Amino acid sequence: MNGNHKPWIAAGVAALALMAGRAEAAQCGNSAAGFEAWKKEFADEARGRASASSLAALMGTSYSTATIAADRGQKSFRLSLDQFMAKRGGPAIVSRGRAMKQSNAALFASIEQRYGVPPGPLLAIWGMETGFGAVRGNVNTLSAVATLAYDCRRSAFFTDQLYAALTLVDRGVLNASTRGAAHGEVGHTQFLPKSILNYGTGGSLDSAPNALNATANFLKAHGWRAGAGYQPGEPNFAAIQGWNAASVYQRAIALIGSRIDGQ
Repeated sequence: MNGNHKPWIAAGVAALALMAGRAEAAQCGNSAAGFEAWKKEFADEARGRASASSLAALMGTSYSTATIAADRGQKSFRLSLDQFMAKRGGPAIVSRGRAMKQSNAALFASIEQRYGVPPGPLLAIWGMETGFGAVRGNVNTLSAVATLAYDCRRSAFFTDQLYAALTLVDRGVLNASTRGAAHGEVGHTQFLPKSILNYGTGGSLDSAPNALNATANFLKAHGWRAGAGYQPGEPNFAAIQGWNAASVYQRAIALIGSRIDGQ
């Protein structure tokens, strides 16, 4: 590259630095006090990247104390595997999972044919996440995600989730009244907004077949290989690790899944 390009490069670098500065302008916080100001700052930055209608939905959100309480209180992930299984009702999930495997045999056969994922781990995730759809949460989804994007603890991660949520508002998948779990997860298997964008296979995740297909698609995208084992140390365990970062949760899914599958 010759010297004639250098001023252009310098100008480009300066512009990028200015853009980066703007992208970081919205100030995170650790209490409700700064949330309204943060929303306005975020909306100013997001114009051009998010639509006016989705930003209007964002401006209608409120600081979610339920979300913050849940985010600060995730103590069950520190339990031993036996304690975690007992607390989460592992034996009951296995029992009901076996029954649902039989009663929904055609659905699980079609999923396994398409994605290579057997029923066990899908039923384990479904049972562990929502009790097979019984408890999907009652926290406003946009408020939850916006609160965590504002909160300093994991602001960068949930800022990405918030942009995904705003895209889903434009697509009609989420709206200002959508409700789900405390961290912004929705549907039978509790997908965060970015996972809906990346792995959703169409339709509402409040439909069990849609949610299970999306979950199998997630696992396949994270390296699931048809016919390979999914216990710790086996090839497909890495895909389960992709689902949840807590090691005790990962081992519980693998154990419950194997019991449902009769292994």
